[in-house]
Amino acid sequence: MRLSRLHVDAPLAPGDRVALPGSAAGHLVRVLRADIGDGCVLFNGDGHDYDARITAIDKRSAEVEILAARTLRNESALRIILLQSLARGEKMDWILQKATELGVAGVIPVESERSEVKLDGERAGKRVAHWQSVIVAACEQSGRAIVPPVSAPRPLAQALHALSPSGLRLLLDPQAGQALDMVGGQPGRELVLAIGPEGGWSPRDRESLRAAGFEGMRLGPRILRTETAGIAAIAVLQSRLGDIV
Repeated sequence: MRLSRLHVDAPLAPGDRVALPGSAAGHLVRVLRADIGDGCVLFNGDGHDYDARITAIDKRSAEVEILAARTLRNESALRIILLQSLARGEKMDWILQKATELGVAGVIPVESERSEVKLDGERAGKRVAHWQSVIVAACEQSGRAIVPPVSAPRPLAQALHALSPSGLRLLLDPQAGQALDMVGGQPGRELVLAIGPEGGWSPRDRESLRAAGFEGMRLGPRILRTETAGIAAIAVLQSRLGDIV
C-alpha cells in the first residue's frame, strides 16, 4: 500500500518527534483514518523523503517519529523556469499544478499588457501563498522532494530585468518560423519559457521579450490556450532535453 506523503515546513532528521501541522494531521485523522503505529512519509523541500511512524493521534493533532531519511533523485537536469502571464482563477492553479508535476524549477507570474488579471498589495500576497500551496500539493502527489518557488507577480519589464543572464530563453509564438522540437542545446542547462496571456502577447510585449533575448518557437499548427500551451511545451522540452522518455 502506498504511504501517505505529507509536506512539513520544518527541519526534519531521523530520531526527531514532530508534531504535524493542522492540515497534515487532519488529512491523516479525518481522511485516511490513520492510527498509532501507521507509517507515513514527510518531506520539507530539502531533497529528502523522511520515513515516519505515527506515535500519537487525536481528533485534531498527530505526532510522528522520523525513522530514516532517503535522498530522492527525481529532479530534472533541465532547469525550466516558467515565465507565465497571469491567468484567471482556476486556470492559474491548473498551470502551476501540471508544471510542477512535469518538473519545472520555478514559476514567475507576470503582468503583460493583455493580462486580464491584475494583482497588487495584500491581494497579491494571498494569491502567492495560495499558489505555493498548490505547488506543495503537486509535489506531494508527484513525489518531488524539492518545492519549486513561485515569485510574486510583477510587470513583464521588471521580470525580464531580474532574469539570470545565463541560459536559453524561449518565447512560445504560433507565428514563429522555427518549431519547438528543433530546440538544441545541452541537456541540463537552464531554460526560461515565456507563455502569453489569453489574448496573446501585445506587439510591445513581444518587442520587450525579443530585446531580452527570447527566441520565438512554434508548437504545432494550432493555437493553444494559455493554460495548455505552457504545459505542452514543457512536456516537449523535457522529452528532448530533460528526463521524460
